Amino acid sequence: MGKISLAIVAGVGSTRGLGAALGRCFAGKGLHVFLVGRTIAKLEEVAGHIQGMGGSATPIAVDLTVEEDVARLFDLVRARNAALDITAYNVGNNIAAPFFETGASTFTTLWRQNCLGAFLFSQQALRLMQEQGKGTMFFTGATASLRARPPFTAFASAKAGLRALAQGLAREFGPHGIHIVHTVIDGVINGDYARDRFPDYVKAKGEGGLLEPDAIARTYWAVHEQHPSAWTHELDLRPFKEPF
Repeated sequence: MGKISLAIVAGVGSTRGLGAALGRCFAGKGLHVFLVGRTIAKLEEVAGHIQGMGGSATPIAVDLTVEEDVARLFDLVRARNAALDITAYNVGNNIAAPFFETGASTFTTLWRQNCLGAFLFSQQALRLMQEQGKGTMFFTGATASLRARPPFTAFASAKAGLRALAQGLAREFGPHGIHIVHTVIDGVINGDYARDRFPDYVKAKGEGGLLEPDAIARTYWAVHEQHPSAWTHELDLRPFKEPF
């Protein structure tokens, strides 16, 4: 029996979030999944669900904005001595603040989490994938990746930077057999984050008005399976009710 290939999902929170859904999806396809986030208790809960359904997962708490932490993560990945098939940089922290109430620390924090962390993560992942000559890298974007609106100007600048990073990587590493994908999540995900913070908004959206995490994960997998003669670099996902 061959070695199990690997996936890394960076940005895993609650069991009802996109990170957890991606972990379940990839594990369900037979990959060993590294679940990466800031809170070990949440990561262990997601890993337990995956293991309960017969999958394989390793939870690891990492600050993705710290270079040494990211290097430590990839030391563990390399120690598995298996192919790294998929990575998903799914960090999406947001802070709402009008422009004059946005301090330098807020602006910098959003940039570090959404953009710098992706840069550090990509450098490590691409070294492995380039050695293999294959792999798929996903970057989870947002409506703000394409247009900025208050009070999310700082968040939009960080997400636009993430999109630019993904574009550059696609052009540099695509010819080496590495599939780089930027996804625009154009709507609100039906997870604990939205339900806890914006319950009235969630209720107003009604049935089918939010993006389902498991449906997004299935789309990621379908893109991963694309033939290299017809790769998608960027796609946008939204509920059928969402205006655009």
